[in-house]
Amino acid sequence: MSLIKEISTNIRSGHYSAHDIVTHYLNLIQKTNSSIKSVTRILEERALKAAHHIDSLIASGKDPGPLAGVPFGVKDLFDLEGEITTSGSQVFKNKKPASKDAAVIQRLCEAGAIPIATLNMDEFAYGFITDNSYYGITRNPHDTSRFAGGSSGGSAASVAAGILPFSLGSDTNGSIRIPAALCGVWGIRPTYNSMPMQGVYPLSESCDTVGPFCQNITDLKIVCDVMAGTFNSSVNALSSNLKVAQLGGWFERDVNPEILKVIQDIMVLFQSDKKIELQYVEQARIASYLMTASEGGALHLPILRKYPLKYDPDTRDRLIAGAMLPTSSYLQAKKIEQWFKIYINTLFKEYDLLIAPTTGDIAPKIDDPVVTVEGKSVSAYTNIGIYTQSLSLTGCPILSVPITRDGNLPFGLQIMAKPFQEHLLFEVGAMLEQKGIAKASILQQKTTI
Repeated sequence: MSLIKEISTNIRSGHYSAHDIVTHYLNLIQKTNSSIKSVTRILEERALKAAHHIDSLIASGKDPGPLAGVPFGVKDLFDLEGEITTSGSQVFKNKKPASKDAAVIQRLCEAGAIPIATLNMDEFAYGFITDNSYYGITRNPHDTSRFAGGSSGGSAASVAAGILPFSLGSDTNGSIRIPAALCGVWGIRPTYNSMPMQGVYPLSESCDTVGPFCQNITDLKIVCDVMAGTFNSSVNALSSNLKVAQLGGWFERDVNPEILKVIQDIMVLFQSDKKIELQYVEQARIASYLMTASEGGALHLPILRKYPLKYDPDTRDRLIAGAMLPTSSYLQAKKIEQWFKIYINTLFKEYDLLIAPTTGDIAPKIDDPVVTVEGKSVSAYTNIGIYTQSLSLTGCPILSVPITRDGNLPFGLQIMAKPFQEHLLFEVGAMLEQKGIAKASILQQKTTI
């Protein structure tokens, strides 16, 4: 069931006021945030003012929009009018407040949604686990001894904890998909350049995009459509003759057999046994890394020269290393990007969907931050994105599908379609949700107040 529709319907009918709903979620944040550290600022004054406006519109018989009174949170690299956009860093703590909301937030607010919190992230979105030197580590709501993933960890954890109906994140090399998988919520990396990026602090303009986290596939489509300016709340029936392939080779190594089994179950649903080993996938991953490092380093170099000690040391070192990369390395990475896009395009002439794991296993432990690569334990900080980084180069929309099993921690799958085929991903997601294969793992399911 759509939580967003339930909230907006209750507000429209007068069963609850927008003020009631906003107050309810503000209280949930206050009670829960100390244990998971997903929220960095509460926007109480703005939220209550917006709720009063929604209630006034309804009282006067006016349409408040399809997201009437629905609270949400934003990763702290989206501009919010009157707030400092910190991008998760003390470097920007004295920055001038934003003069207006980011473009996607403007669209959501015009549709009636209400921002109530900013959310934790890796500094400047340069990380995979949301270990922030100032705001702390965002912990996985399902097991607080484990990471929530990153860099949009605060966004995913807030939805998984049930303290926000939906949230916004950004994805450069997996920063929506990884935390969505580890926290057990729906997330999507939309087609590159399909979302307006005005008012979103960049990391790598070649790969950055923004998208939502939600508790169900219907809500994910609703929010994504509003953000893209193409609102249509219905999800169409899925075509029965879709051609689906599993990504093998690189995308099977070091993957928990249970994750591979779920992929096989989905393949059986589509009556397909096709498996593809992507060519030069490791080179594509390296190219993605080089582009991010080079573009991020170039962006930050003037600030690094002035305030090097204000950065988290790990972030600072990676940005400096990126700024020092030779131009030839960057240009070679861009060539690989173009080749990889053409190559993936040829695959989509034969297939409609490609399926792969999002991560190789469940969320790593905070006190043992490792993942397995080629049979060896290596740092989760830099290697948990091995199945997401290369696919970022494609520019394709990628759905992160939550897989929840009773008594066990969630994991996620990536389903990729060709550019601007988000509708197909939503249809597949709805089918998987309906059949009970895909399910978000939410701690506080109760929506009454």
